[in-house]
Amino acid sequence: MKSISSRREFLLKTGVSAAAANYLLNLPSLGWAAASGTPKKKRLVFIFSPNGVIPKHFWPDTLGSDFDIKRILQPLADYKSRMLTLHGVCNKINGDGDGHMRGIGCLLTGIELFPGDVQGGSDTPAGWSKGISIDQHIKNHLQSNPETQTRFGSLEFGVMVPKRADTWTRLSYSGPNQPVAPVDNPYQMFDKLYGQTKNRELLGSVLDDLVADFQRVEQMVSVEDRRILQSHLEMVRELEQELQMENELKEKTKTVGHAVPMLPANVDEVNDNMPQISKMQMDMMVSSFVADFARVATFQITNAVGEPKMRWLDISEGHHHLSHEPDTNEDAYEKLIKINTWYCEQVAYLTKRLADTPEPDGSGSLLDNTTLVWTNELGKGNSHTRNNIPFVLVGEGCGFKMGRALDYRDVPHNRLLMSFSEAMGIPVKSFGNPEFCGDGALTDLIA
Repeated sequence: MKSISSRREFLLKTGVSAAAANYLLNLPSLGWAAASGTPKKKRLVFIFSPNGVIPKHFWPDTLGSDFDIKRILQPLADYKSRMLTLHGVCNKINGDGDGHMRGIGCLLTGIELFPGDVQGGSDTPAGWSKGISIDQHIKNHLQSNPETQTRFGSLEFGVMVPKRADTWTRLSYSGPNQPVAPVDNPYQMFDKLYGQTKNRELLGSVLDDLVADFQRVEQMVSVEDRRILQSHLEMVRELEQELQMENELKEKTKTVGHAVPMLPANVDEVNDNMPQISKMQMDMMVSSFVADFARVATFQITNAVGEPKMRWLDISEGHHHLSHEPDTNEDAYEKLIKINTWYCEQVAYLTKRLADTPEPDGSGSLLDNTTLVWTNELGKGNSHTRNNIPFVLVGEGCGFKMGRALDYRDVPHNRLLMSFSEAMGIPVKSFGNPEFCGDGALTDLIA
């Protein structure tokens, strides 16, 4: 098969659209990606869930490679050899704001919050973070290099994040006082990734164009690449069908014979769709990685002080409310274990999807080149501690030695943020507040 040496030659030869080219140029049998000499892809994803964990049922008792997997982490048991748990990493950032605010606002920035007028708990009010978050820091460096540039640079996914903009609802920052809002509507994310449309009614024609473009190059790619293309198209078709059903329902309401009332925000309705929305968002994240739309992402499940009611687990109380109950409340304790296990199931679902999806350039699976970082704003909910912040890593994208449980015994989490930056090829002398960076990146992570 003749190698195609440039993007321009590819476009001229096939006549495909630029949108389709963004996806097709990553297929190894077209030859362009391999000929370009681009470095191996590295991806980093931060997954956030709120309100701390139950330490006794989360952290391994045994360290090293023979670590035990407690109840909350059981959904990841099949990936033990590709998992890394980091105990003893602490968010030591002080200043304005309550524990939840500093928990999420300083989690990826490693620096204090500005003074502000958002009042929480019994602490002083606060505003936004004073610095850039590690995901956006890495994104900026990758986008500054033509060899690692992608269409979006980073993607910010959300699941049931409140519409209000305050310190509790923002995980990512593009700079001081510059929070980045996650996209928690799957259809809006779909429009961002694939739409380039004015409204949802145009999605059908967009899909038709993509199908036509893929058919033009079908005979130019390998059998394996055809399978990847078909999998990609199936996901797009499923989303389009859901959008069409929504539009049909809208049309029906026009003929009900009376004015349809505007309902207030229905928390129950959104709440109960949370498992489906999480799956849809994760499926789109996987698809975006196949298309190389971004190499950095955040996945924010609700927010600090998040209050989802997990009725699908037979739990009617809100998560944050339960997290304040004492450990002696056996009923609440058990429900919190189930809630945190469900969060782990979301991480496990994304892990499996990445592990089962081939890397388009032929270098193994997506998980081979991706590291997931599951974290939280608190170590334990009812104490509001920011010591022993949960950090569970899965996947080999950062090049860390996996299959271990480590205990760093009270180190500032800034040093872990520095480690992520260095693993992505961006050495730093400090990140966030330099007061907590003096000992450099964490040791013992690299194989």
